[in-house]
Amino acid sequence: MSKVEVLIVEDEPEIAELIAFHLRREGFATRHVTSGRKALDAARENPPSVLVLDLMLPDLDGLEVCRRLKQREETRAIPIIMVTAKGEETDIVAGLELGGDDYITKPFSPRVLVARVRNVLRRHDGDAPIASEGRLVLADGALTIDTNRHVVLCHGQPIELTLTEFSLLHHLAQRPGFVRTRDQIIAAVHGRSTVLSSRTVDVHITALRRKLGDLSALVETVRGVGYRFAEAMPALDE
Repeated sequence: MSKVEVLIVEDEPEIAELIAFHLRREGFATRHVTSGRKALDAARENPPSVLVLDLMLPDLDGLEVCRRLKQREETRAIPIIMVTAKGEETDIVAGLELGGDDYITKPFSPRVLVARVRNVLRRHDGDAPIASEGRLVLADGALTIDTNRHVVLCHGQPIELTLTEFSLLHHLAQRPGFVRTRDQIIAAVHGRSTVLSSRTVDVHITALRRKLGDLSALVETVRGVGYRFAEAMPALDE
């Protein structure tokens, strides 16, 4: 069986070698290119399992690379982890809107990056919530979302959600660990033609968390970006 290959797109040799060293040590194969155009060529000729993409690149920036890869059928499904300078929240949001799967900010721990690579691979390999006939079962069975009956069960007990709260929860829960920007949430819940403020999303999230009770920590805030559904059951207070 061939190794999982990671394409590293980074124009700083020291950083690229550091990433490659830690990935290879964990059993991944790696390739390295130094520019946006080389990244497009490499991904099209031989699509990698994961792409680690620096956003600051010569000749073609990472956001444009992400946009072009997601537009093409043969590269659309490649998971992309964006590498950004600390505090570039605008770029992070833009990258997620374009279809990026995750991000990490410089300076970063190589071990954290390896963990992020494993996470996106697991998501894309089908380690998703248990789904059966319109039902999602999550958090070790503590939460069930039944789209056919429009019912949410917390520890087996139904909770009353508004249509918006139900749609918001279902949207986040379909892909645990994936960050959703507020604009993505609005588009998914209300449609792309709807104009709502980010504050409106925050209000709905607050109400949803209150109704989820001790499972409220499943809906995580990603500061400056948006929200995501937790990949693991939160620890409950004794």
